[in-house]
Amino acid sequence: MIIWTDCISKYLKYMDNIKSSSPHTLRSYKSDLLFILQIFPNSMPENDLISHIRSLQTSWSHLSAATRNKKAATLKSFFNWLYETGEITKEISPLINCPHVPQKIPHFISSDEAMSVLKSYPTEMTLGELQDKALFCLLYGSGLRVSEACALSWKNVDIKRRQLLVTRKGQKEQWVPMPQLSAEVLEKLKNFESGEFIFGKKSLNSRTAYEIIKKRGLTAKLLKPLHPHALRHSFATHLLTSGADLRSLQELLGHHSLAATQKYTHITTHELARMIESHHPLGEIKKPKVSRS
Repeated sequence: MIIWTDCISKYLKYMDNIKSSSPHTLRSYKSDLLFILQIFPNSMPENDLISHIRSLQTSWSHLSAATRNKKAATLKSFFNWLYETGEITKEISPLINCPHVPQKIPHFISSDEAMSVLKSYPTEMTLGELQDKALFCLLYGSGLRVSEACALSWKNVDIKRRQLLVTRKGQKEQWVPMPQLSAEVLEKLKNFESGEFIFGKKSLNSRTAYEIIKKRGLTAKLLKPLHPHALRHSFATHLLTSGADLRSLQELLGHHSLAATQKYTHITTHELARMIESHHPLGEIKKPKVSRS
């Protein structure tokens, strides 16, 4: 007999202690797996498993392809673990369908827009404005995830060598370079800030970081709303269009697989096509006017 509450609890402990999954990932897995209990009886024989898996996936039919794909991926991982640990004797994961999700081109800003944001900061800045500019520099200058930037402490900042020791996904630590301007901003901030973290006595709340970047986009009069992910995407896109190779970009972004980095090749191809359309003589051929006589 399979006892689902026990299996889910063991799996989450495995993901936390062995795989070092982030708190956000664990919450997401727990939410997806507890949905099982709404469809499955808590205690059931393994022979009933396949029919219940089909019922579970049918109950997701009203959800978007992206949401169904995420839930199916969680289930596949869970049932692989159940099979590998001997909790079940049949390999179930191949029966779980992951719908195809069209890849969206991430939102990013142009280099001119990035410079407009930088110019929007005053020459003489208050502590709050220095912190805001430091956040922008960490996201756009080093391509950090918002969670990585918010949790950065001074002990992990080497201003002289222009390096940041960042805790990536899976609790992996990695030294990440920062440009000269970022080092200068952080040096000024350090003269103001005596707390353990860059943004004070505790790490910055991610929601607060979103609001800071959003307001800065409005101050710079950008046409579209600005958010932290757009700055990370802009960092990657601008490096790639300037000649950086995918492997180097993968390392800078802290991606586990090259596939996660390859989406930026679609962005640059899209941008190049748009540039040709706008500037090449054959890009915007005007249709001849039809005379009405």
